[in-house]
Order: sequence, then C-alpha cells, then structure tokens
Amino acid sequence: MFELVYPSEPAPVYPRPTADHPGAVCVQAEEMLPLVEPSGLVYGQAARSYCHSGAKVLHPVVHLHLIDRYGRLYLQKRSMEKDLLPGYWDTAVGGHVTYGELAEEALYREAAEELGLTAFNPSFLGTSVWETQRDLEFVITFAAVGHPDLHPDNAEVSEGRWWSYGELDAAFGKRILTPNFEYEFSRIREHLLALL
Repeated sequence: MFELVYPSEPAPVYPRPTADHPGAVCVQAEEMLPLVEPSGLVYGQAARSYCHSGAKVLHPVVHLHLIDRYGRLYLQKRSMEKDLLPGYWDTAVGGHVTYGELAEEALYREAAEELGLTAFNPSFLGTSVWETQRDLEFVITFAAVGHPDLHPDNAEVSEGRWWSYGELDAAFGKRILTPNFEYEFSRIREHLLALL
C-alpha cells in the first residue's frame, strides 16, 4: 500500500515569499492541498487555486476504478458545470487529497461525495504523474470489484454507467473519454481484469 508521509510540523505554505512578493497570499477558506515528491513525501501545502494556476507543483489525487464480475468498468460523465472537460466520461471516482489526509481517507471521502459509495475494498494499483498545461498531479490509483448501488451527485456527475472493454476501446481517441482516463486505463487495463 502506498501512503503519503507528512512532516511532524505543518508544512510551509506555497508560494513562498520572495523579494518581489514579500507576503504569500493564502485564502484561508480555500481547500489546501499537500505538495509532494514522487516518493509521497509531503514538503509543503498550497491553495487549490495555486496548484491549478500553472505553477506545476506536484499534488496528489486519488482515482478509483470500479469493475464488475462481467469485466465492465463504471465511468462517470463529468457535469457540464465543470470548468475542465465538461461532458466527458471519466474514472468512477477521482479527487484531490486535502492537506492532512491519507490517500485512503481521501478515496473514501471522494467515493461517498461523488457516488454515495461507502462500502468497498480498494486494491492499490500504483502511482503515476499526469501533467497538463495548468496542472501536475500525482495520481494514486485504486480499484474495487463489485456492482454496488451507486447514487451519483448531480453537481459533480451528470450520469454514470457500466462500459465493456469493447465499448471503451471504440471510444478511445474520439473526445468521449477524458485524456487522463485514456492514459491511465491503457496502463492498468490488464491489472483490472486480474482482480476478477
């Protein structure tokens, strides 16, 4: 199992003060995210808006892939209210780890918030780095087997459904699936089937 390693004292807040900007501005009401090394060592914390500003600071997210006994994968359709890739199909559960949380705590919180899912047994599949023009995410990937009763949160997810591997393959590269899902699924597809 992979876990984040927090310092014994609260980590420094980023961005750090400079001569040009002597006071680091942190909106206290904003969600704070841990900044990590690829080993999982937490060296700092920053507001979510800073992490997504193009600063390219590595921060952890959790992903949960749900696969049923028929080898179908559950995907969520991103709400049209999302600022990034609205209407695309994506991993069943995905979200940021907030500062102070362990990866599994974030996984269970996100699963409950997005799908009403609270009872599952996650298997750790690995970590990877996902980089876009504005973001640098340290993805901690889990999977669970089953066919739970799911209740998508309409603010986050517009709908959800089970996809066969054939349907997923047919949708690849057609701007139906998020690019990060396509990348991650191509890396773990055989690992998911091995869980069955």
